[in-house]
Amino acid sequence: MIRRASGQRVSSILPQRAQAGFSLLEVIAAIMLLAIAFAALMKVAGGSISLTQKAADYSEASLWARGLLDSAFIGTPIKTGSSAGQFNNRFRWQLAVTPWTDAGTPPPEAPLHLYQLDLDVLWGPTSHPRSAHFRTLRLAGQDAANMTRPAP
Repeated sequence: MIRRASGQRVSSILPQRAQAGFSLLEVIAAIMLLAIAFAALMKVAGGSISLTQKAADYSEASLWARGLLDSAFIGTPIKTGSSAGQFNNRFRWQLAVTPWTDAGTPPPEAPLHLYQLDLDVLWGPTSHPRSAHFRTLRLAGQDAANMTRPAP
C-alpha cells in the first residue's frame, strides 16, 4: 500500500521483481574456473621461460665454440690429441684433434693435411651437464703436419 500526501491509501499491485545478482554457488564456480585458467597460464608461461633459458644457453655455448674453433691453431702448429679448458665459470670445453681421412690415409709427402676438430662445450652441474657438440676441419701445411708426427 502506498499513501498519498493527503493521507489516503492507494492500493496498487506492483509486480514483484526477480532478485538480481548471482548466487554464492555461481560466484564460487566462476572463481574456480578463473583459478584453473590462471594455473594453466602460469604453467605455459613457466615452460616458455624455461625454453627461452635453454635456447640462450645453447646460443652462448655456440658463440664460445665458434670463437675457440675460429682461433684454434692459428699461428701455431696443429697438435693431435685432446685438450680441455674453461671459458668462464659456467662453460667448459673439451677438444679432440684427429687426422681426417676420407678415402684412406694421404701419402706422407702430401703438401696439405686435413685435421678434424671435435669440440664439446659443457655447462651445468658436473654430475649431469648439458652439452653441445661442434665439428670442423682444419687444413694444415706440410710443416705443421710434420711437427705433429713423431720422429722416425
